[in-house]
Amino acid sequence: MEHVAIMKKSWGLTGKILDGRKTIESRWYASRRAPWGRIKKGDTVYFKNSGEPVTVRAAVRGVLQFSGLSPAKVKKILGEYGERDGIERGEKRFFYGLFRNKKYCVLVFLGKIGRVRPFRIDKSGFGAMSSWISVGSIEKIRRA
Repeated sequence: MEHVAIMKKSWGLTGKILDGRKTIESRWYASRRAPWGRIKKGDTVYFKNSGEPVTVRAAVRGVLQFSGLSPAKVKKILGEYGERDGIERGEKRFFYGLFRNKKYCVLVFLGKIGRVRPFRIDKSGFGAMSSWISVGSIEKIRRA
């Protein structure tokens, strides 16, 4: 499978992926949503900032999924994986506030990170607010 992760530009996460400060991509949800159960080692994730083309690609080295989260479990996950998720020491409180009531977390461990020639995607059929898209081949949604 191939995946597109759409990132919040103001958080600067694609830059952190490229410079090695972010080697885990996390997704936190109140209910099970993509990539839950759809991503595995060996898949490819493409990254793009919202409103911009895809610019980064990474191989999936591993995946951890957590369910039935509580605020204490969220704090533990952030403590153990937050730095590799690109969360700096002074940002942990902010992100804990965002995630403390989430029930599901997917951690995607990244490897073979690199830039790609920028390209746009067609999100038709995935919902305008989709922040994660899983497809058999990126060519299905690549726009010319």
